[in-house]
Formats: sequence, C-alpha cells, structure tokens
Amino acid sequence: MNRLIDQEIAHISRVMWPSLLGGMGGTILTSEYWRMRLHALLDAPSLTKIQLCALDSLLLRLDHYDRYGPDVYSAPFAEATGEHGAEPVVLHG
Repeated sequence: MNRLIDQEIAHISRVMWPSLLGGMGGTILTSEYWRMRLHALLDAPSLTKIQLCALDSLLLRLDHYDRYGPDVYSAPFAEATGEHGAEPVVLHG
C-alpha cells in the first residue's frame, strides 16, 4: 500500500501546479480539488514520516497559492519577491 501512496504523491507533485496555473483559460483543477486528494491520502493507514512530510509540503504550497493567487507564480522574480514582502518561494515538482 505504501508504494501506491508514494506513486500518488509523486503524481500529484507533478500535475498539481500545471493544473492550478492552467493556461489561457485559467485553472484546470482547483486548489479545493487538490486539497481533497491530499486529505484523502492523509487518511490512509500507516503513512511513513517521509510521506507525511511530502503531503504537508504540498498542503503548505496550496495554502500559499490560495493566499497569494496564481499571479505570484507567473510574475517575474523581482515582482514576486517584493510585492508581498515575503521571501521568494522555490517550487520543485
């Protein structure tokens, strides 16, 4: 079961941001959708510490997205760091 959870976390890590940032038509899948998927994984029995950390990291990234919106992630670096008075966020995945 843990291997399936690892695969699901990896999949979400790869596709969540492109679906949130979307294209010209906007968001493909909402942050609420991704939050629901992540919380469903959190309900799985016997999660490892690494899995919990990965899920927590993805949820924190969603929190940041919900707070600041998609413009922070598509704006030039100088605008993104100065606009909200926060440190730059490095996104992997």
